[in-house]
Formats: sequence, structure tokens, C-alpha cells
Amino acid sequence: MSVENGGNPPNNCLIVVAAALVDRDGRLLVQQRPEGKPMAGLWEFPGGKIEPGETPEAALIRELHEELAIDVEAACLAPACFASDTLGDQHLLLLVYVCRKWRGAPTAQHASALRWVRPVELHSLPMPPADKPLIGLLEALV
Repeated sequence: MSVENGGNPPNNCLIVVAAALVDRDGRLLVQQRPEGKPMAGLWEFPGGKIEPGETPEAALIRELHEELAIDVEAACLAPACFASDTLGDQHLLLLVYVCRKWRGAPTAQHASALRWVRPVELHSLPMPPADKPLIGLLEALV
């Protein structure tokens, strides 16, 4: 970000939030992108785009409710890591939070499938390019 634009992200910056949901056994929840969507078939952490006027935490709470039918409190979201990547003509900034406490059982609302995996297993899953660099960081955190 430059001083010329007041420190705001560039117009082509897409800010996305995601959750590394960790169960009691130290496994992470990933979901498979459905057919007909960009990057269909790839495994990713649940989350989505921040809507205008939303904080990252509010966006993630909304997305987790929409995608997994679970309820999360903002206090249960711990900022963990981020990724920065080019996505077509946009620049993707992915903010990842660790969450160990939620209400409800995660169920796939829009994804093809859900899967609980050990952090080391993420290396063998086909994932979006922005997610790959996060694996080592999440292994250390979980």
C-alpha cells in the first residue's frame, strides 16, 4: 500500500477471510470447491469475501454461518497468518484465523464435501495456490 492512496488497498485488491477450524484431536476442517465454481475440486479453508462495511471478523462469522451452518463468536477467532497472491487481474489478500470453539456441527452448505485432516495431510491435497504457503505456518500453530 502506498501513501499516495491514503494507505488503502488498491482497487484491484480482493480481501478474503478464512478459518482454520481446529477440532479436539488437532485436525483442521477443509471443504471442497463445488463444480461450476472457479478452482472446482480444490480443497480450501472455509471463508469468503469481506462485504463493504464489514470487519474481517464479522465477514468470517457470516461466512462460517452461511457455508457450514455454525455460529462463532468474534472472541473465538485468533488472527493466525495471511497469504498474498495474484488472482487473474486482481491481487488476493487472504487473512486466516484459527478457531477452536463454535456452536453446531459443521455441515457443507455450498461445498461438495468436508474433510477433517491432520495439518501434515494438507500437503497432499490439491489446494488453491494462495493456501499452499499457509500449510507450514498452520502446522506450527496447531
